[in-house]
Amino acid sequence: MAVRDEAAAAALARLPGWQQTPDGIRRTIPRADFADAMKLVRRVADLARATGCAPEIRVHGGAVTIVLAAPGGITEAHLEFARLLG
Repeated sequence: MAVRDEAAAAALARLPGWQQTPDGIRRTIPRADFADAMKLVRRVADLARATGCAPEIRVHGGAVTIVLAAPGGITEAHLEFARLLG
């Protein structure tokens, strides 16, 4: 179930790097190099499994962008994923 927009905005304000988009939330995390980016991808996959989220993961150079699409609105699972990732 989606959380209210105000609650989602307040939660995201406490999560550095996460941004609300018209269709979900996203964060780009710079890494030292491609190998380090792939380690982060593995962590994202583990968190996705644990929270039931299905993030879109983009690796570009030494950065990883994580997008959690939320067509029905941001859910507690999305926010928990973001909290756990840091």
